[in-house]
Amino acid sequence: MDSNKPISAPLFGYRKFWAKRFGPAPFLPMSRAEMESLGWDSCDIVLITGDAYIDHPSFGMALIGRLLEAQGFRVGIICQPDWNSAADFRRLGKPNLFFGVTAGNMDSMVNRYTSDRKPRSDDAYTPNAEPNKRPDRAVTVYAQRCREAFPGSNVVIGSIEASLRRIAHYDYWSDKVRRSVLPDSKADLLLFGNAERAIVELAHRLAKGEDIHAIRDLRGTAFMVQPGWMPGEDWEAVDSTQVDTPGPLVRHADPYAMDTPGVPAAAAMPPGEHAVRIVSRAERLAARRDKRAHTVVRLPSYEQVKDDPVLYAHASRTFHLESNPGNARALVQAHGERDVWLNPPPIPLTTEELDAVYELPYARRPHPAYGDAKIPAWEMIRFSVNIMRGCFGGCTFCSITEHEGRIIQSRSEDSVIREIEEMRDKTPGFTGIVSDLGGPTANMYHLKCKDEKIESACRRLSCVFPDICENLGTDHAPLISLYRKARSLKGVKKVLIGSGLRYDLAVRSPEYIKELVTHHVGGYLKIAPEHTEEGPLSKMMKPGMGAYDRFKQLFDRFSREAGKEQYLIPYFIAAHPGTRDEDMLHLALWLKKNNFRLDQVQTFLPTPMALATTMYHTERNPLKKLARNGEHVETVRNARQRRLHKAFLRYHDPENWPLLREALKDMGRADLIGNGKRQLIPAWQPAGTGAAVRSAPRAAAPVRRNGPPQRPIRPVRGKSTGR
Repeated sequence: MDSNKPISAPLFGYRKFWAKRFGPAPFLPMSRAEMESLGWDSCDIVLITGDAYIDHPSFGMALIGRLLEAQGFRVGIICQPDWNSAADFRRLGKPNLFFGVTAGNMDSMVNRYTSDRKPRSDDAYTPNAEPNKRPDRAVTVYAQRCREAFPGSNVVIGSIEASLRRIAHYDYWSDKVRRSVLPDSKADLLLFGNAERAIVELAHRLAKGEDIHAIRDLRGTAFMVQPGWMPGEDWEAVDSTQVDTPGPLVRHADPYAMDTPGVPAAAAMPPGEHAVRIVSRAERLAARRDKRAHTVVRLPSYEQVKDDPVLYAHASRTFHLESNPGNARALVQAHGERDVWLNPPPIPLTTEELDAVYELPYARRPHPAYGDAKIPAWEMIRFSVNIMRGCFGGCTFCSITEHEGRIIQSRSEDSVIREIEEMRDKTPGFTGIVSDLGGPTANMYHLKCKDEKIESACRRLSCVFPDICENLGTDHAPLISLYRKARSLKGVKKVLIGSGLRYDLAVRSPEYIKELVTHHVGGYLKIAPEHTEEGPLSKMMKPGMGAYDRFKQLFDRFSREAGKEQYLIPYFIAAHPGTRDEDMLHLALWLKKNNFRLDQVQTFLPTPMALATTMYHTERNPLKKLARNGEHVETVRNARQRRLHKAFLRYHDPENWPLLREALKDMGRADLIGNGKRQLIPAWQPAGTGAAVRSAPRAAAPVRRNGPPQRPIRPVRGKSTGR
């Protein structure tokens, strides 16, 4: 074992709290009556969430609640409370240890608004998809109401919403840089990322009587401190602008120079003394690691980044470079008269720990209080199994890496098989079809760096861009074995793969593609090239279309060999930073050439702290070192241009033709208007369509297809749906 690798206490190694005598509850109680039926007089921990309560490990509150219950604590849950007063937050009484506050599985602003900032008409995490059951910026609102309900209670915030707002961040919905969620929510502690380790240790330490304001050494936590606060006398602060200079280069003094200011070189050292002491490599590395473990990087303050795009981009770049649990340093950022302190990210769970978390006694269905109401998010995942978490892809528009990290945490094959069997035996309505074995990605299961020491020292933002790292293991054999065992189970008729696929990894294993295509594709397979042009792809950190072409060749070949007619469904993003109008035109021509007519398309949505969001806000490129006169990133901000980029993806829709004709003429490409095969859109306009007749009743546009209709886009577990 590497003695320098960060270690953490085993997740299930703590002595259980005394309340373990009550045993597991059928469901975590949502009312006083349920508490009384369990024999409880109070809750040790009360969880607040913006989602309906579904007791299934794909839903964060159920997973955290059951984990804390397994530690012996009494855990209650308040779902979608009325936030207009504090009354609903008193439902279960004051918790003995703390309130745990989250917005739910999704960021509340992404949940409530489209990429055009328009309110959504439904909410997949609410009974009967009813909208407006959570407030804007739910974490902040809920935390404030907890304080009102029980002044003096401990308030801990978490979930993807808190994770993505742990430092100063650009907020797309208000179009400004907002403070960290910590000072706005007045929370005592913020848990970011996959918070199992932190919340379990926190609960046990609070139960032993520790003051929450004295708990400052938990990885994966953030909190407010006074300026100049340090965890110990041996700590030092480093200005981030010295680590990664955001501006004109300043020539620093040569640290190896023999001169001492004001003293001739010959007299700088006493006779017989040596300027350099030879030390071993092991001694140097040990000293470096020890120093990093006691170093905090000071980011530019909130007041600086809100007014200076270059400093904002620099802070974003520094933040992402300090994200590997093996070498990340603490970060600190001033907010007015106080500082926000971020400890290094949490240590990923081992396979054994992850197995134990997913095999807790979940009821695997919604709470009975919802009766016969349909909850779309539950209907979507009820027959699927999560096999891993994390993503090392590093796509700049996606928030997985900011939340779950780049290190893949995989369950064991046996654990996954046991869950499929439990789902088969206990989940009502199971017909033998497993809808998905996946997670944030379909095929990163058990993929990892070939050397733990290299992994712990790595500071790359992606393991697969600009090409797949030579140190990354790409063996798909464990996944192939899992697929074969899953589909051979008694009572299982079909195992489908619904999670997004990294096709650039898949082409490294033709055997995997054959297995997938032959047995696990239900006619359609979704993949996400996102674009065809180098400009936007380089800003997305996505592979070129060469990898897509290789994958398609194998997909088509193995489909033919299996005697199946199957189709790839590619997804693309409109208006991503780095995209010009010409890039979207070339993409539209590619779509037409390949006979794709997309039903649903996605316009780039800037989610907090994503690297692409930094590009959108600052028009700078944080993938490189920043400079005042550095690279300018093309950014699509005005509503008309965003509509145009989306219209290019749906070039076949007559409603978009007037806008496209105008744009093509402005671009000097009027030759693409006409009825020829090489032309993009016709010169004629069907009656009842287009901007010229907006007041007329809208007619359904006849859409011809080469191939079957596409399925609606499904959210992928682990995603923040920031795309």
